[in-house]
Amino acid sequence: MSRVLVVDDEPQIVHALGINLRARGYEVVSAGDGGEALQVAAAQVPDVVILDLGLPDLDGVDVIAGLRGWTDVPILVLSGRGDSTDKVVALDAGADDYVVKPFGIDELMARLRALLRRNASDAAPAVVEFGDVVVDLAATRVTVRGDEVRLTPTEWHLLDVLVRHPGTLLSHRRLLAEVWGPGYETADGNLRLYVAQLRRKLEPDPARPRHFRTEPGMGYRFEA
Repeated sequence: MSRVLVVDDEPQIVHALGINLRARGYEVVSAGDGGEALQVAAAQVPDVVILDLGLPDLDGVDVIAGLRGWTDVPILVLSGRGDSTDKVVALDAGADDYVVKPFGIDELMARLRALLRRNASDAAPAVVEFGDVVVDLAATRVTVRGDEVRLTPTEWHLLDVLVRHPGTLLSHRRLLAEVWGPGYETADGNLRLYVAQLRRKLEPDPARPRHFRTEPGMGYRFEA
């Protein structure tokens, strides 16, 4: 049973999420502010955190930073702040995904399952399959319908980061930092170019990508 920490100062949302999560077999713990959230997370280590940004004591971004100081637990931000800047700040602070209020419970649960699958697969054998593509992360080898596809070192590094986080929204800044390193945080043109190259080599229809999805203004999401 996966333990979900719900952090929100709106009791009705905590109550509604608790009912839906328990009905799907999750254990639920909750907190009404940021300080309590950090205490509960330390005492009852969760498998995933659902976090509102608008808390009465701490900003949700500060809670993300506090959690990231000691844990890699997946964090799903659930917030009324729909501006892309707020989303990027939360993702760059260490959040794994972002859902804007009001939200559909089915979408929220799908995002939650994706984060839990990703977290469970971090130590799994490093072979990822999607469509006709097989990515062998250990052998640094990619095949499409059995034929090997040549990737440049940068294409490979970008692919490696994306496929290791299936279903997770990765911000432009995070991808640039992980693939290109410090000093490239604003080089969005590089990122667009290499994502386009991956799509051309690995998507069945690069003009309508199914696996390397763009989240406008925020980043990219790999869907197997």
